[in-house]
Order: sequence, then structure tokens, then C-alpha cells
Amino acid sequence: MTELAGFLETYVNTQMIRIIISGPRKKEGPSKIQIRPLSLKGEIKFQETQTVGQKELHKNYEQNEIIQRMLEWMEHSFKQLQLEGQDIDATVLISKKGKATIKIKKSRTPKEFVPMLAHNRKKKYLLEEGWPVPFLIDLGVMSEDGKIKNARYDKFRQLNRFLEFIEDILPKLPKEREVTILDFGCGKSYLTFAMYHYLHELKHYDVHIIGLDLKTDVIEKCNRLADKYGYEKLNFYQGDIASYEGCEQVDMVVTLHACDTATDYALEKAVRWNASVILSVPCCQHELNRQIKNETLAPILEYGILKERFSAILTDGLRAQMLESKGYDTQILEFIDMEHTPKNLLIRAVKNENKKYSEQQKAAWEACIEAFHVKPTLQKELFLEGNHK
Repeated sequence: MTELAGFLETYVNTQMIRIIISGPRKKEGPSKIQIRPLSLKGEIKFQETQTVGQKELHKNYEQNEIIQRMLEWMEHSFKQLQLEGQDIDATVLISKKGKATIKIKKSRTPKEFVPMLAHNRKKKYLLEEGWPVPFLIDLGVMSEDGKIKNARYDKFRQLNRFLEFIEDILPKLPKEREVTILDFGCGKSYLTFAMYHYLHELKHYDVHIIGLDLKTDVIEKCNRLADKYGYEKLNFYQGDIASYEGCEQVDMVVTLHACDTATDYALEKAVRWNASVILSVPCCQHELNRQIKNETLAPILEYGILKERFSAILTDGLRAQMLESKGYDTQILEFIDMEHTPKNLLIRAVKNENKKYSEQQKAAWEACIEAFHVKPTLQKELFLEGNHK
């Protein structure tokens, strides 16, 4: 790998546009890696983006560190590397015996390129900065001239990230009739107002959105704001998720930070309604944390913080699998950047009418439940009371 090391030391710099590493030798691990330069707090870094399944994992490195990582990737895990620079393009192929073949081609016309691209570009958001949005102004996210307040920029990014999840599932929502969306545990309703604004004002869907929360004062404030903006089909009610019976048909169910088993009751109702889309960001997964037992993992589960995190992963993984058994295509996604909210994962489930019930898939998650000696509420609500498929 000496020749490859010399090549990387020469061309991995701020004049590089990007490097794509592909052709994995194994099924496990990332399928592709992208490297690009960026400016972070005035310093030059190199960002590594690993594509693992449907996820993208980002990490930044110094120049010498990223070169060493690329050498290791090419020696052990990948067959091909492509480099795009301002005035060259290069390809590296690694043979089965580990020999590197490097081909460099000079560009006839240098490419127009501003180095350190990622952090110099203004991200295009679905809710655009610079355009005043009344509910964002009243909720303290935006100033009257449309600027995002520095202290609320994370909230602005969160709102847009959530709307991106909704944009992905728009084909599942009918445009020829009213779409009913229920937001369980809506709280101050930043995301509820954002949904209505995006779907009704920007995308012109006929939507009826219902927000439900336990806090009466919060509900009263949200209804006042909805009236103020003329959002006729945005209504808020005080109530409990488990006992709510106000709808017979719901197209999409949203549950954000519904604590512990409140998430399970919301998911159960979404399945009963045959909702086309479910978006759920669970939190406070205490139920399985109190129950979990496993001899093999007992030494690990002695540590409270590890037990808490593992229980949360187990809880949400089982929820996703149960939704699969009920005919949904389910993903678990990062809600927003991990550095801002490290606990936030989003369960996105989309109804698939052609999905065939699999006894083998159900048996697999039931075996998992048995292995950890837990009794999830969602299993009781969906599978242990005479409902099997």
C-alpha cells in the first residue's frame, strides 16, 4: 500500500472535491464511504460519511487521520476508490492479492470549486429562513423579519427535519379527500403547527389535524393560536392517549415524546385505525427497564446507564417488529443530529397492503421477548387479546 499512501498524501487536501470508496468485500459494514473537505470553526477537517443500510454516519478527522483510515479501508474492506479534484480525476482498484492500480487523468478545464463546501453552503429548508411564518414568530423561533433566533436554531432544524420525514410519505396521503392526522401528546405543538402549515398552506392538502395532550393550559393556548392564524381544521383537545375515542378513521398518527407506555397505546390505536402512516419518537422507555433479565448480559446490565440504554433499544426494536407483523414497512431513523438530541430515534411505519404476514418473523421477535423475560404493553394490546394478524 506504499504507492496508495503516496497518492493519498499528495491529493487529499483542500483542492480535493470528494473521494468515493466503494465495492465492499463483505456484506457486513458500510456499503460506501464518501470523504470531503470542510471548514469547521475555522479549521480544515475531512468528513467521512459511511452509508450503512439506509443510514448515513458522519465523523470528522484531521488530514493524517483520514489518510490512515482510507488506507485501512482499502487494505481490508473495499476494492475501489475514486477521487475527484479541481484539475484531476483518479481511480484506484485493489486486486484480490492486495495490489493497487492507480490511474490519474488530468481535467482539460479545471472545475469551479469552492473548498470546504459543506459548511459554506446554506441548507435549503422546507420552512425557509427569511420568510416570516406567523406561528414560528409567536412560538419564539423566528423574528418578525423572518430571521431564526440563534437560541432557537436547533428547534428550527428539528421542525424541518420532521417535515422531511413527512415529505417522504406524501404519496401515501390521499389528495382527493380530507386527510385526518392525529398528534398524540402534542405539547406546545411546534411540530403540529408546522405540519398544518406545510401540508395545508404549502402543499395544499385538505387536512384535519387533531392535537391531544393532558395539559389544559397548553391546549387552550394552542387553540387560541390556531384561531388567530385561521387554521380552521387544526383543533386541540385535552385528553389521555389510552382512553381517546374521538376518531373512527385516521390516515396518519404522530406521537412525539409520548412517555413510556403512552407510545404503545398510541401505536395500538394507529394499527386499529389502519393508519397509512405512523411517525413515532418514543422516550422514557421505563417499562422494559424494570423487567429485563438475561443471564448472558447480566454483567452488562449491572450498570444502570447501560441497562437504561439497552432497554430503550430493545423496546423500540420490538415495537418496530410488531408493526411489521401488522402489515407495516418499518424503519428506525435518527430524528435530528445526534449531537443535539442523543436519545431521539424516530419509528416510521408505512402501511403496505401487499405485505404478507410472516409467522417466522413474528416467532423471531417473540423469541427475543422470551430471552429477555419482558412483557411489552404493545404485545399485550395487539397480540394477546384475541388479535393475531
